[in-house]
Amino acid sequence: MKNTLNNNLGSKVYKFVSYAFVFVMAFLFTFPLYWIITGAFKSGAEINARDPAWFPSEFVTVNFEKLFDRRSAPLFDFEIFGYIIAGPTVPAAIRWLVNSVFMSVAAMLLTCLTSAMAGYALAKKRFYGKTLLFSLIVCAMALPKQVILIPLLREMNALGLYDTVWSVIFPVVGWPFGVFLLKQFAEGIPTEMVEACRIDGAGEWRTFTDVMFPMIKPGVGACAIFTFISSWNDYFMQLIMLTSNKNLTVALGIATMQGESSIDFGLLMAGAALASVPIIVVFLIFQKYFTKGITMGAVKG
Repeated sequence: MKNTLNNNLGSKVYKFVSYAFVFVMAFLFTFPLYWIITGAFKSGAEINARDPAWFPSEFVTVNFEKLFDRRSAPLFDFEIFGYIIAGPTVPAAIRWLVNSVFMSVAAMLLTCLTSAMAGYALAKKRFYGKTLLFSLIVCAMALPKQVILIPLLREMNALGLYDTVWSVIFPVVGWPFGVFLLKQFAEGIPTEMVEACRIDGAGEWRTFTDVMFPMIKPGVGACAIFTFISSWNDYFMQLIMLTSNKNLTVALGIATMQGESSIDFGLLMAGAALASVPIIVVFLIFQKYFTKGITMGAVKG
């Protein structure tokens, strides 16, 4: 009886400590987002006050007005047979947001597709040099992007893609981590299933799309959210590759709106609040795949 009471007491204490720890960690992780969103609606006096204002005494929209009124750009523009087709003129922040979303989504889709095919080939196909190729991919994961930035810049310039969103998209497509992650998932699929598809007369593409890809969806979801966030936050690559006002991203555009001797924190918080919306939406969409990808990837080798 005494042991039972001790076990119940220990279980309650453990549960209380666990919930307290989770609550503290959740607060620490969400507080910066809370501070950014509330700061976007604060006046300059409240933002720069010595004593922090934990909640706006009066909601103001001056920070968003500065964000949307200072610059303008066409909503979209592209060239067909030498003719430039441009959309309506909108605040530059809207164009920057469109650029950021398009850049991140395109990089995410292309990376997931190429990484899934490469991971499937490395996991289930036999060919000479497979081990060497995978070893090079693993080594490339430890290579800082700054080391290859100059060759990438020269390559994009030679292809005529410099100062376009494609100059930020294409270097992300060959992300070694995506290939490594999806190879680990593909290795967990029984080889007998691939052989059965081959016996039934299915081609390589049919085997990949109808059998392999649906079974590695959790890994693709994890790769998607990792790629989206990495591409969205790759400020250094954007800074090097993009120069025109219409081609900037949200992070780069907000940085160019700051003065040399002063920082408008209200404008920064308004831009950060605007930029956080797509990240939150993507995480909510891919949350279940992201969780599965982390747990399954941890036990597969």
